[in-house]
Amino acid sequence: MNPVFADLPVTVFETMSRLAREHGAINLGQGFPDNPGPEDVREVAAKALRDGYNQYPPMMGLASLRTAIATHYSRHQGLELDPDTEVMVTSGATEALAGAIFALIESGDEVVLFEPMYDAYLPLIRRAGGVPRFVTLKPPHFRLEEEALAAAFSERTRLVILNNPLNPSATVFGEADLLLLASYCRQFDAVALCDEVWEHVVFDGTRHVPLMVLPGMRDRTIKVGSAGKIFSLTGWKVGFVMAAPGLMRVLARAHQFLTFTTPPNLQEAAAYGLAKDETYFTGMRAGLARSRNRLANGLSALGFTVLPSAATYFLSIDIGDADDVAFCERLVRENGVAAIPVSAFYETGRVRNLVRFCFAKTDATLDAALDRLSRRASAA
Repeated sequence: MNPVFADLPVTVFETMSRLAREHGAINLGQGFPDNPGPEDVREVAAKALRDGYNQYPPMMGLASLRTAIATHYSRHQGLELDPDTEVMVTSGATEALAGAIFALIESGDEVVLFEPMYDAYLPLIRRAGGVPRFVTLKPPHFRLEEEALAAAFSERTRLVILNNPLNPSATVFGEADLLLLASYCRQFDAVALCDEVWEHVVFDGTRHVPLMVLPGMRDRTIKVGSAGKIFSLTGWKVGFVMAAPGLMRVLARAHQFLTFTTPPNLQEAAAYGLAKDETYFTGMRAGLARSRNRLANGLSALGFTVLPSAATYFLSIDIGDADDVAFCERLVRENGVAAIPVSAFYETGRVRNLVRFCFAKTDATLDAALDRLSRRASAA
């Protein structure tokens, strides 16, 4: 068996979800909403399944969806894309990331990673023969620092993976951070693989800036988006890939030998959803921001130190000198609330004092979790 996968431990997400089931806990660990997603988008998917075409769609994705993707990003981010040569549909963002890594990395190539990071990056890089170079981002601000970038980049750097907005820190990298990173990509002739699945889930007037629009980055950036995150339909696994034609030709070759295609009814529904009026997107953000504030205020009232959350479904608390893994295990066993230790998102520069909660839940779920946590607080 290949040791990259054979030697991997069970993820902390599976561990905490199992403990949540065993103890009847409220699961604020895994990042999925309580609500079923927009009814009109789901109805389009159902109708397309009943009445539409259910055989193999084109490998690159339905023309209707690729056109909708190009139109959507022109409208929302000022990014002009050719739907025929610069847009591809994948079975989720993780497939898009895997395909890009497999397509671009050869044995010995170095890949710059920012930790905390999505747990799929590292095994995919190692399976492709890449050599990870880590940049550790530190709480509470998780900003890019030039000294750390200078230490990570080298003449062997081939790829940089940036998650913006960043899960689990709920950080949005501003233009200054992105300009700094872009300068290193240009200097070392590196390709940037941008995991931007949370691009619409931003709060408090924050504006998402795609790395692709910055000077010198248009032809060296792969942008990845997700219908699952945009429409709170995490099980759909419909991803968007955007890149210049030269990069896209190689990405498409990898995609054709991974999933090849994605259910056509879900593609039709995603195309419909991307054209929704701006009120959907502002309403979605406002609803999630309200849930964030409900949980953050409740945690603060219980004496927890809550870190800022500018994006995603998540917020974190600082637990001081306690160990985050032990803290989470006690929380689920003794108080019936599941959370995620943020150290699970680090490979080298371990941060062990942060715990992540998901706030994309109903008021009743959040209030019940806070009630259980209040019993812990009073006992402490």
